[in-house]
Amino acid sequence: MKSKKLIAGFTALAFSALVLGACSADNGTSASSSSSAATSQTTASSTAASTEESTTEVKYAAGEPMQDGTYKLEEKNYSNNYRVTFEITVKDGKITESKYDNIDADGKSKAADTDYETNMKDKAGIGPKEYIEKFNTELVAKQSPTAIDVVTGATHSFESFQNYAQQLIQAAQAGNTETIEIDNGAELKDGKYTLKEKNDSNGYHVEFTMTVADGKVTESNYDNVSADGKSKADDTDYETNMKDKAGIGPKEYIAQFNEGFVKAMGEEDGSPANMDVVTGATHSFHSFVIYAEQLINAAEKGDTAEITVDNFVEAK
Repeated sequence: MKSKKLIAGFTALAFSALVLGACSADNGTSASSSSSAATSQTTASSTAASTEESTTEVKYAAGEPMQDGTYKLEEKNYSNNYRVTFEITVKDGKITESKYDNIDADGKSKAADTDYETNMKDKAGIGPKEYIEKFNTELVAKQSPTAIDVVTGATHSFESFQNYAQQLIQAAQAGNTETIEIDNGAELKDGKYTLKEKNDSNGYHVEFTMTVADGKVTESNYDNVSADGKSKADDTDYETNMKDKAGIGPKEYIAQFNEGFVKAMGEEDGSPANMDVVTGATHSFHSFVIYAEQLINAAEKGDTAEITVDNFVEAK
């Protein structure tokens, strides 16, 4: 598995329901409970994070602000004896606390599992004690899951963290404090699953449909679409400008995303996290992976209701 590097996004007060409006532009356009010890390791406060980031506030032209409250997500099923529990606290429209953890049936944190820590560090160079704390601290500091650098050696955990953080941000925008349940590892239910961004950024928004047949992802239709329904892949000016700067344009990377997703999901233990980063379209790639994982979660539950993302768009 290849480790991936995210391009840093906004600063501390620049929260985003993905930073996707900005992300889709890329760089070529003008356009349960734990022990007290584990809790101290897995909880990040805004005070600690403020020492790492500036407090320059970013203004948004679109995207509903997060409503104050506590928002929770949890996995229903155990994988290697652990499942994810995740909680964020929003105050004054900002994430002030993040409690992401992996817990066992007794409610003990993976961060406190010394055998697991030793074995993983021997193989991957990092253990849950370090990466869980880093996930939480960075989310509070940067306010956006896409602004956090991937943690080498914990790529799969990082990708699921990004996905779950994004779902919690979407819940916070809607003020929905009902716990989000993830039926992780469940067989995908046949059907068509759709996600759309609500707001255009640089003239485009994401529309994404995934088809599941016989329990497998058979088709991926991800695109960046204008208000008139035209694909960014057909925008010759955009294509030329981006290729000149990044070496690739939407015509190429959109096709690569869709093809790579279907291929990755066809492998044993298939996951969008197994896809290779598309060089030159890194922002859009990581946005794609987060959205693909949301669609996978929907298919695990058989929920074909369209997912609407009220994506933040930075004011110019």
